[in-house]
Amino acid sequence: MSMILDGASVATSIKEQLETRIQSLKDIGVTPCLATILVGDDPSSETYVRMKGNACRRLGMESRRIHLEESTSTEQLIDEIRKLNEDGTVHGILLQHPVPHHIDERAAFEAISIDKDVDGVTTLGFAQTAFGFGLYPSCTPAAIMAILDAYNLQIEGKHAVVIGRSPILGKPVSLMLLNRNATVTICHSKTNQLDEIVRSADIVVAAVGKPKFVQGDWIKPGAIVMDAGYNKGNVGDVDYDACLNKAGAITPVPAGVGPVTIATLLKHTVDAAERLSIK
Repeated sequence: MSMILDGASVATSIKEQLETRIQSLKDIGVTPCLATILVGDDPSSETYVRMKGNACRRLGMESRRIHLEESTSTEQLIDEIRKLNEDGTVHGILLQHPVPHHIDERAAFEAISIDKDVDGVTTLGFAQTAFGFGLYPSCTPAAIMAILDAYNLQIEGKHAVVIGRSPILGKPVSLMLLNRNATVTICHSKTNQLDEIVRSADIVVAAVGKPKFVQGDWIKPGAIVMDAGYNKGNVGDVDYDACLNKAGAITPVPAGVGPVTIATLLKHTVDAAERLSIK
């Protein structure tokens, strides 16, 4: 029987550990503040921003929301980001993505100060993660690692197969696993015989953005399955029911990686507030 990796309980533990640190900052007149920027009126993005804001407020942090019109230009967006960079009361900046197609998303990400890049979206932050000393790795990869560690699941010496190569999920989690001495194979839409490669994995990270993409007969008995996907209908990138009896451990969707991703964002913001308050 598979071990269900309860992300909700891991997230609760992370947030409980933040409470004392947040109070200590408030005692010296600092309230950790996460600024979220939303461009346009995409309903899913609005929901994600609202969830992050509510999570901040429940912990006694400040959530500052900047909502820009759909017609906002790249230059206007970057100008807003620079204002937040210079605002000493803001400790973390999150640009909700995707942004409208006419905006140069990468240029906007690069405008975020490395000291406030709590979502791990800049190329400098990525490079620091690759070298093993990134202060704020991308939040979903960091959440995956946090769950593995919370359950004391071995990474060193294991073969990890990551399905997906996005710059804020597949690539950074591959590097984080590599830095923990796993042997890592990165798969993507051009990979041949994907099912055979996955069958060799001790750890499977599904980050492909397709509902129920990973099939039960792809999973080696006893493998650890980390589902980083979230699709319509509250389903992940893994066929959960089919994989449940094959995997040694598996994250559900919802209540798996998602809650820990948000908790990690809050943790990074508190980390940044502590660092910036002593500069």
